[in-house]
Amino acid sequence: MINFDYFLPTRLLFGPGKLAQIGKITKEYGNKALIVTGRSSTKKTGLLDRTVSYLKTAGVESVIFDKVPSNPLTTTAEAGVKLAKEAGCNVVIALGGGSAMDAAKAIAFMAINEGDINDYIFGRKIGTTALPIIAVTTTAGTGSEGDKLAVLTNPENNDKKSLNSPLIYPKVSIIDAELMTTLPRHIIAPTGIDVFCHAAEAYVSNNSNPISEILALKAMELVYQNLPKVYENPEDIEAWSKMAFANTLGGMVIDASGVALAHGLEHPVSGLLDVTHGEGLAAILANWAEYSYESAEEKFANIAKILGEDVEGLSVHDAAKKSINGIKKLLKKLDLNKTLGDLGVKEEHIEWLSNNAVKTMTYAIGNNPRKPELDEIKMLYRKCL
Repeated sequence: MINFDYFLPTRLLFGPGKLAQIGKITKEYGNKALIVTGRSSTKKTGLLDRTVSYLKTAGVESVIFDKVPSNPLTTTAEAGVKLAKEAGCNVVIALGGGSAMDAAKAIAFMAINEGDINDYIFGRKIGTTALPIIAVTTTAGTGSEGDKLAVLTNPENNDKKSLNSPLIYPKVSIIDAELMTTLPRHIIAPTGIDVFCHAAEAYVSNNSNPISEILALKAMELVYQNLPKVYENPEDIEAWSKMAFANTLGGMVIDASGVALAHGLEHPVSGLLDVTHGEGLAAILANWAEYSYESAEEKFANIAKILGEDVEGLSVHDAAKKSINGIKKLLKKLDLNKTLGDLGVKEEHIEWLSNNAVKTMTYAIGNNPRKPELDEIKMLYRKCL
């Protein structure tokens, strides 16, 4: 019998040129905004200045917090909270990719909920409310505009884990593909693979449901058809619009069904070594499929079809196995052929990575169609070196 819950309270404002509405939208929630962004990209493209101008025209003051690194830290959120409180901000704008959105969500949450954010991340405390969040995504990557997750790394012990709270759903998310056409190719490929992983992992996960499965299939199809296009031609606005849609769908499906083992293995890697999340996923992805496909053969067979593999006349088992080839071909198109070893992972790291995966990514590991024991996790890391 079909039995599931599905909830998404975020208003999605989708389409080229929609950034122009940010002043009017933000004014509905507050009159002094903390703009949370990265260190340079939104400045170089002029996006930050445009946003400030739109807000000013609508009568909204703004304060800029531009200290977000590619893998935001719990201390990043703490610094942003300090500024938000000192400036008296009553609304938070996330302006950038997944890192900016994760940091903005955590800042909005901790501006209201006192104490150590790690207590909330590990479920020792539950929040009460948060400042309203307006999300403006500039990449097709994390899908954070469509979920209640904020991924942070604790610099004291390198734990990388999500704050997961319905309080940090954005009130409104602006998905404007025009903002993505200035992305460099070395960002386009790994962020796009993150979209694919969100969809693929949620699709085969133990917690998938009929709605998330439909959305995940569509997201994977859009990534396969359009990620190579925007990688080759970053100015292809039509392909970007479809990638942006895939990205939001990916956020929605992990919000509903969660990630699985590929993310479970990658988070410790980027937590420890500060590697680019999408590159870490790319180094793991094919081995994840090889390990998992026999436990969800029909779904992996569908993934193989989406990735352009010829499965006509094959058994479900053999069709599912073809998903591994499809993944490898897609990664080759995107020049994402690095191993974990290429990214700096060494044999001496495997013990820590494996134990940290079990500690911080329990949900993702258990959500995989085939759940590994600790020795299997170590084996998978070694295969990815």
